[in-house]
Amino acid sequence: MEQDIMTLEEVARYLKLKPQTIYNWAQSGKIPAAKLGKEWRFRKTVIDRWFNQHMDDKFSEYFKED
Repeated sequence: MEQDIMTLEEVARYLKLKPQTIYNWAQSGKIPAAKLGKEWRFRKTVIDRWFNQHMDDKFSEYFKED
């Protein structure tokens, strides 16, 4: 069974980014996360949806019909 709750470091590896980037995004609300005590936690299914929506928004101009 795939683990749904991820640590900051796991999200960084998953998205191939530096942990500091994920930390900064979590602090500023740019990525969906929950702070439990001093630790950030992420739900993989939410990260996947967030990533897909981000990509769809960023590249939607390529899918428009003339």
